Amino acid sequence: MSTALLAAVAVILCILFRLLNVNSQPQKPSIWCRDNKFLDNILKIAPLLHEPYIPTRLWGFSGHVQTILHSVIGRVKCPWPIGERVFLNLEDGTTLTYDMYHPLDTSYQDDIGIAICPGICNTSESVYIRTFVHWAQYHGYRCAVLNHVGALQNVPVTAPRIFSYGKTDDYHAMLKSLVCRHPNAKVVCVGFSLGGNIITKYLGETTKEKPSNIIGGISICQGYCALEGTKWLLNWQNFRRFYLYVMTENLKNIILRHRSILLSEEVKKRHNLTEHEIISAATLPELDEAYTRRVHEFNTISELYKWSSSINYLDNISLPMVFINAKDDPIVPEPLLEPIKKLAQKRENTVYIELAHGGHLGFYEGGLLYPNPVTWLDRTLVALIGSLTLNYADTKKQSI
Repeated sequence: MSTALLAAVAVILCILFRLLNVNSQPQKPSIWCRDNKFLDNILKIAPLLHEPYIPTRLWGFSGHVQTILHSVIGRVKCPWPIGERVFLNLEDGTTLTYDMYHPLDTSYQDDIGIAICPGICNTSESVYIRTFVHWAQYHGYRCAVLNHVGALQNVPVTAPRIFSYGKTDDYHAMLKSLVCRHPNAKVVCVGFSLGGNIITKYLGETTKEKPSNIIGGISICQGYCALEGTKWLLNWQNFRRFYLYVMTENLKNIILRHRSILLSEEVKKRHNLTEHEIISAATLPELDEAYTRRVHEFNTISELYKWSSSINYLDNISLPMVFINAKDDPIVPEPLLEPIKKLAQKRENTVYIELAHGGHLGFYEGGLLYPNPVTWLDRTLVALIGSLTLNYADTKKQSI
């Protein structure tokens, strides 16, 4: 083998090792919480937060690989939980659906429901949602999963709108239906990525009367501020522009799939929509300028993003909250995480958990090349839901 070829191989290996970040070591999650009693209740049921998170050795220390595998392949040995699809007809003519999954283990005394809001363009059929639901069912929890309007292939759009970044009405409708069916159940709100933003905004809104059944919320991998987040995503650094392109195409495909309703002549005239501008949009801001902000009747994208961002509603949240993010998330850069750290340091009943690795909703763990079928995130979320249940019981005892 020639010296030049050996050098080339060495360079490729160095680049590969750098991209995969294989020199990194497992680290314990960092936790921000000023409320020691709340933190004690969290750690009683979730002691794994004291343990190092051990990503899959060969590739799990790369946030990019974690994120891409999560979005393209999903989970290992993914189950398909059997549920019931519930259809709701909303006042604006929208057909809203959510899927209900009942506990597989009925020996648990507590009746706890998990109200799940998936990430952008995702549904109950998304792989990471299915694996979490199955793991939660196995531990005695009932799950209700919101299907974002327009995202399901086999459910037609019946009103000229789909889901949006900050519209919480659909999630509110699912919650009301859930507690109507199970009035004695205590509910934990869980949101992934965009869903984390929606459930946080919902719990901080003062315009809706929320069910008293809600005992807390958990947000995973949200970006908190759409205005600042978009600035970062428009930058090619850390390949963020690539992820933005994928999200833009996914949202655009949903709009075009339902174009007969969403882009009818009457709707285009009413909202001053140009189909060519929607089709040619290359980034989310361009698509939001051509479609989203017009449909939701905002004068500017900045107004839309400010209204959508959960960071503007944090101070109004009164329920216990847990926030989780990864430092190597290529979609949510570290500067966006500073406000939530500060919130956890000054507000009661709030915990912020930050991992060094995990990517965006990945958190695969174990193994050299082939990860464990249950991720660190699945295990942790089920434990955290138990922690919020314990915290609710302790708080209730003290009030008696």
